[in-house]
Amino acid sequence: MKRFLIPLGIFIVLVGFLAVGLQLNPREVPSPLIDKPAPPFMLPQLADPQRQLSHKDLLGQVWVLNVWASWCVSCREEHPVLVELAKSKVVPLYGLNYKDKRDEALAWLTKFGNPYALSVMDTDGRIGIDYGVYGVPETYVIDKQGVIRYKRIGPVDREVLDAKILPLVRKLQG
Repeated sequence: MKRFLIPLGIFIVLVGFLAVGLQLNPREVPSPLIDKPAPPFMLPQLADPQRQLSHKDLLGQVWVLNVWASWCVSCREEHPVLVELAKSKVVPLYGLNYKDKRDEALAWLTKFGNPYALSVMDTDGRIGIDYGVYGVPETYVIDKQGVIRYKRIGPVDREVLDAKILPLVRKLQG
């Protein structure tokens, strides 16, 4: 009888961990990059691949980086919110086009509107890996010193924009 108690105890502990894990929100996965410098990049611009954008070009301003792709269904869901954000001119929005084809990305932006001040191409996904991208879309708020202050996994909706992103942006701009 005692030989069954140890496996039973281990099973109960594992069930407990599973129960706790099922209560967590996968969109709230803590990023080890929060409060750390944003990974450096120098990538070709989507609109003009002969020109490049570097993380150094964005120092001195608070900015939002949105990782997106034309093949991403959830990106289409969040896109109207990003278009509204861009129209408000509260904060510059930059796009990181992730593992996409340039012509498809350009067609997508033509069809749905282009909210980005600039979008760069990460065709091989290396910069996405540096940023710890789990999948698209993901959105980052980066401060004037180039430090990541917020990461959103999944689509940005109006509630997240109003409750988390915009208050943080205003605080960082102040």
